[in-house]
Amino acid sequence: MTITTYQTIAQPVQAEFKDKGSRFIAFAYPIFSSEDVKTYVDALRQEHHKARHWCFAWRLGVDGNQFRANDDGEPSGSAGRPILGQIDSFELTDVLVVVVRYFGGTLLGVPGLINAYKSATAMAFQAAEIVQKNIEKTVYLRCDYSSLNEALRLAKLHQANVVQQDLQLDCRLTVRVPLANVQAALTAWQQTRQIDVSEERFDAA
Repeated sequence: MTITTYQTIAQPVQAEFKDKGSRFIAFAYPIFSSEDVKTYVDALRQEHHKARHWCFAWRLGVDGNQFRANDDGEPSGSAGRPILGQIDSFELTDVLVVVVRYFGGTLLGVPGLINAYKSATAMAFQAAEIVQKNIEKTVYLRCDYSSLNEALRLAKLHQANVVQQDLQLDCRLTVRVPLANVQAALTAWQQTRQIDVSEERFDAA
């Protein structure tokens, strides 16, 4: 059975866990690319410059192949992995969690650290609005101006989003279609002979 939806968080959220004087502040963000990770981590390093560690984990995409866990100086496997484990436990993707640690003067040991990073992350997700989104496929349409309204009508009918319009000698549209509706949408466009449909971008010529 083809997976057509995925879960992520609707907006950034944070939560705090404390243990023996140490503070673990979890910041969870919805992300769209790995470039977003550096932006958020760097911003937190500046904002919380007196903290001891900025540990994080992220996962992108519905196939589960894009992910990373970073312990940022904590004992190996004691921070990034527990954070990633909670991302997976809540069945989320397209999400980043950074846990900022302020050291309280007492060592927690590896089991204590695993519990702290896991708990802070879980608390953030419990406070988050978790949303289900459609997996989408990008297709490209080309038509003349007389067929543009029909191309747009069929896009709306199949819950597709037009993300780019290039209106010059002819009309070229970049459209993202929910995976569950792709075949029906392609068939509808193809039956309108004045509309060309492709899974590859049309040449500029």
